[in-house]
Amino acid sequence: MTLSEQIDHDLKEAMKARDAARLGTLRMVKSALKYAAIEKSGADAVIDDETAMVVLRKQIKQREDAAEGFDKGGRPESAEKERAEITVLSAYLPAALSAEELSALIKEAIAEVGASLGDLAVVGKAQMGAVMKAAQAKASGRADGKSLSAEIQKLLS
Repeated sequence: MTLSEQIDHDLKEAMKARDAARLGTLRMVKSALKYAAIEKSGADAVIDDETAMVVLRKQIKQREDAAEGFDKGGRPESAEKERAEITVLSAYLPAALSAEELSALIKEAIAEVGASLGDLAVVGKAQMGAVMKAAQAKASGRADGKSLSAEIQKLLS
């Protein structure tokens, strides 16, 4: 079962269970997936799991930003609603890498690319970009770009 099919199935289950919060979140993500499919190749397109995970991460990021804004604006009830949606969406993503796994993955990517360890200013942004690309491919969605970038900078410097 693909990720899109799983979301459709869970949407139906949420309807049957009359779970309004989960239903609303799944409807929003289903809409975002449909928009991604249309952008990809028309209204009848079906998106793969990799594209669906990108859409889910984008939706999670939007909700994290919204929750932070609500917290700053003194609206904790709205921030809590956004965090509940993040919990629903996170269930569809693979488990995140631990710090040790992330470090090992980046070391493999550095060796694969042949980047030299040393001062990042001397090494250059080109090597950082090459390592980042290789690391993202290896992580396959189990780590966000921010944590990958921070770990790469730490290991290259």
